[in-house]
Amino acid sequence: MDVKRLELLRELSERGSIAAVARATHRTPSAVSQQLKVLEREAGTPLTERRGRGLVLTGSGRVLAQTATDVAVALERAQAVWDDFVVTPQGEVTLATFPTAGQMLLPGLLRTVAETPGLVVVASDHDPATLEFADLAADHDVVLAHSIDGARTWRGRGLTVVPLLREPLDIALPADHRLAGRASLAPADLVGENWIGVPEGYPYDWVYREIERLTGTAARIAQRFSDTRITEALVGAGLGIAILPRFTTAGVRDDIVVLPLEGIRAVRHLSALVRPDRGERPSVRRVVDALRAEASQVAARHGGV
Repeated sequence: MDVKRLELLRELSERGSIAAVARATHRTPSAVSQQLKVLEREAGTPLTERRGRGLVLTGSGRVLAQTATDVAVALERAQAVWDDFVVTPQGEVTLATFPTAGQMLLPGLLRTVAETPGLVVVASDHDPATLEFADLAADHDVVLAHSIDGARTWRGRGLTVVPLLREPLDIALPADHRLAGRASLAPADLVGENWIGVPEGYPYDWVYREIERLTGTAARIAQRFSDTRITEALVGAGLGIAILPRFTTAGVRDDIVVLPLEGIRAVRHLSALVRPDRGERPSVRRVVDALRAEASQVAARHGGV
């Protein structure tokens, strides 16, 4: 079987439509369909079937798509062995980051990568809901993602999940709030407060649900924003309280106070998501190693939390 046709089947399994595969591989939809038909003849069994107006994989198609992933990993591994022998990591590595991860990790990462001649990281910022981070891995070599449950969040997506950092989530209050002088807060302290929340499906949203479960009172969420800088500004203006990540919030403003929350496992896990074949490239391995080192330094600066 032709490796390139196997790769098209794999792309269909991950992207879900012929049109999406065509866009990603710079082909026309008809060209993709023709190549998949050739692959079906080579395989001797139907690999796709119509469902509504779309095309989905059959059981045989799903098995062969996984084989395509294994082949891609093997090819990248073989290339990596050769590259390790003859050259240093080089080339362009595309990286998708969400805003606060970029704020924490990108400056140090880019300085480190600049020390390797010929290696370039091209980063872009995104802010999807938790499960949608995995979708970005189809178009980026490395995806910085965060979730409440770490690697378990993206189980079954066929990705390598590299743990980077565990960051506490704290309660941000206006500096003149009645609770601002406390050393820490309990869920019961927060009943009746106005919240500046995040969109549903974002990592912090779980904490509101847990506070509701423990107190038996619905959280009153006045506004929802994914941008933490907007949230900080509204909290500082006395318009509500919020859940914010400790490392990029503590000490950044004099009009808010950040306090730990007791009685709830209020943390988020930062991870790097990588397709397993791309993870075999020396350039991608170098970038992931640099991310690990930078994340360790960030944690050390905040007391090794």
